[in-house]
Amino acid sequence: MQGLNTLWQEREAQTKRISSWDKTGKNRDAVPIKAGEAREIARISGPGCIKHIWVTIASPEEYYLRRLVLRAFWDGESKPSIETPIGDFFGVGHGVANHFMSLPLNMVTKQGRPQRQAAMNCFFPMPFADGARFEVVNEGAEDVAAFYYYVDYETYPQAPDSSLRFHAQWRQERFTAPDCELTTAAETPNLTGAGNYVILDAEGRGHYVGCLLNIDHVHPIPNFPWFGEGDDMIFIDDDIWPPSLHGTGTEDYFCAAWGYPSLKYDGLYHGISLAEPIVPNDDWTIPSRKEIWGEPEAAEPDLAYSGKWSMYRFHIEDPVYFKKRIKVTIEHGTANCHADDYSSVGYWYQSEPHRPFPQLPRVQSRLPLTTRESLRRFLQTI
Repeated sequence: MQGLNTLWQEREAQTKRISSWDKTGKNRDAVPIKAGEAREIARISGPGCIKHIWVTIASPEEYYLRRLVLRAFWDGESKPSIETPIGDFFGVGHGVANHFMSLPLNMVTKQGRPQRQAAMNCFFPMPFADGARFEVVNEGAEDVAAFYYYVDYETYPQAPDSSLRFHAQWRQERFTAPDCELTTAAETPNLTGAGNYVILDAEGRGHYVGCLLNIDHVHPIPNFPWFGEGDDMIFIDDDIWPPSLHGTGTEDYFCAAWGYPSLKYDGLYHGISLAEPIVPNDDWTIPSRKEIWGEPEAAEPDLAYSGKWSMYRFHIEDPVYFKKRIKVTIEHGTANCHADDYSSVGYWYQSEPHRPFPQLPRVQSRLPLTTRESLRRFLQTI
C-alpha cells in the first residue's frame, strides 16, 4: 500500500525510468514510429511495478489517437493484458485530446475545444513478477514524427505476494442494434440485459476498477435528444438475472444526474472528459459554434445536438470483486433503443491467465464520425 499515509515507511524498492531521452545528450527527446510499425518502448526484467506513464505525441494525421494502439504484456505472456487505442486509454475517446483531471488518468492541454495534442498521464499501478513489456503500434497511414514517453517503475527483491495483474481492454459497437421502437422506449422492458452494450467480459479472480465510455449520439428519440437513461448492469460470478449491481440510468452510474447539466467536469473518481455542446434549456436549442468555440457564424439547427461524449467512472474506493467471472454492461438508451456509436475502455485487475481479448477492430472501423456526419445522422432521426 502506498499513498500519503504511508510515505514515511521504508520500502525495499529501487526507482527506475525508461524514457525517450536523447542518448546523444541533445534535445531530440522523442522517437519516431513509422506507419505500420510496432515499436517497443519499454522492456523490464524481474519483479516490479509500473507507477506512472507519461506520453505526448506529434503526428500530422487526423484522429491519430485512435490509430495508435498501446499494448502491455506481463511476465512473458504472448497475448497483451493492455490493448487499446492510446487516446482512449488515457481517458478521452473519439480520436481527440481534451483537458481533464482524474486520480488515475489525465490529459493536460488547453481548456476549451478538443485538441490534437496533450500530455497524457496514467497512475494505475501495474505489478509484475517476471518482467513487463510495452509497445505502441502505429496503424495509421502516416509516420508519427515524435513520440515522447516516460515509463516510471519500481523493482523489488522478490515478487509481491498475491498481486493481481492490471488489464485494460477497448471495445466498440458501431452502431448499437436498437431493441425497440424509439417512440415506445419508455414502455419497453429489459429484464434480461441480453442486448446491453458490453464494457467488460472477463474470467478469473479479481476486481473491476472502472471504465471510460464514449458515445456519439446519432439516433435520438424524437423530440428528446438525450442519450442517457440506459441502466448499468454488472453480472458477477454465477449471476443470470438479476445482476448483482443494477443501476438506474447512464448518468447515474457515472455519478451525475438529470442529464449531465454540468457538461464537462473533472472529478477524482468520475467525470465527463469530453462533451459536445448541448444546452438543456426550455427551448432545447444549441448555441452557435462561434459562441462555443469562437468559430465563424454558421446556420445552426433549432435543437440540442448531443454529439460526442466521453465519461469516466473509477471504482478506486469501491472495487467490484469477482471470483469466477464478471460482465459489465450498460443499456444503450432506455431498453437499448438507441443505435449509437459506442466505444469503451474497461480497467480491471485479475489473476492470470486472462481470457483472450476480442480482436481489435480495423483502424478504419475505429475512427469516429466527423462532426458533420454525426449531425447529419442525428437530424435524420430527430
